[in-house]
Amino acid sequence: MAPGRWRQGRRLLRALLLVALLGPAACFSSSFYSPGEPRSSVRVLCGSNWSLVLQGQWMLEFYAPWCPACQQIEATWESFARESERLGITVGKVDVTQEPGLSGRFFVTTLPTIYHANDGVFRRYRGSRTLEDLQGYILERKWEAVEPVAGWKSPSSIMMHGMAGLFHFSGWIRQIHNYLTGTLGVHVWISYAIFILATLLIGLLLGLVLVLISDCLCPAKSKHSAETPEAIPAESAESAALEEPRQAAQLAEDLSDGDDAANSSAEQSEEDLALGKESGGEEGEDSSEQPLAESETESTVRQRKSQGAEKEL
Repeated sequence: MAPGRWRQGRRLLRALLLVALLGPAACFSSSFYSPGEPRSSVRVLCGSNWSLVLQGQWMLEFYAPWCPACQQIEATWESFARESERLGITVGKVDVTQEPGLSGRFFVTTLPTIYHANDGVFRRYRGSRTLEDLQGYILERKWEAVEPVAGWKSPSSIMMHGMAGLFHFSGWIRQIHNYLTGTLGVHVWISYAIFILATLLIGLLLGLVLVLISDCLCPAKSKHSAETPEAIPAESAESAALEEPRQAAQLAEDLSDGDDAANSSAEQSEEDLALGKESGGEEGEDSSEQPLAESETESTVRQRKSQGAEKEL
């Protein structure tokens, strides 16, 4: 990359740093004006001094320099601010192009947007933008008939703090994108790729942080604690105490049934033994008769052999 672009980049960074350091101090002035022009009575608010709206009575306008409707009521708003001391209010304005965080905090979706604030209670002004109607809104206390902004949508609520952070972060991303594409000459798609990779890395880091926090808050049970029996609750102990007599009665019935079964089995075994003895005696007689028959046959065979031998002689 050319050295001239690097020098331009360093100059831009120094300029942004000066704006970041001197910007909050500049916001406390009533408005920016040239030495030859009369000083404006409209109070300019920014992210560092917006909390002034929480005290006293205010009429606050959100505008943009390029907005035609905002340009039309600019003179009326200046005249209204010059009457602020007589009306007992403070008139302010916010440039949404310079303060995206405040536009998100007040959830500004249309331009111009006007809010009435009384000691931190905000109401959206939806009437005519003429000087007479603006003065009558304060003098006749018409704002009392308007429903205030809900608590969760109030600019001082936690939710709108987060919304302001998101809007401010989006403006910061837009500035970085303009710096990459305009000053450094980076291609638009390369800038998009850089933001995509940064988003993925931030998501991974946040997921890791959430896992670590969950492990610290809800640690996993150890093996020893998992094996140890848990304490029986009082209700389960009472139910167990009620079940013990029932289990004892059931056990007694089972024992009596077992004794009856044992007696019946003993009687059956005695009968089987008696029958076995009788059958054993009959088998013994048969076995004693069998050897006698075998001995008789052997003797007859011997006699026949001896007779055959005598005849041959």
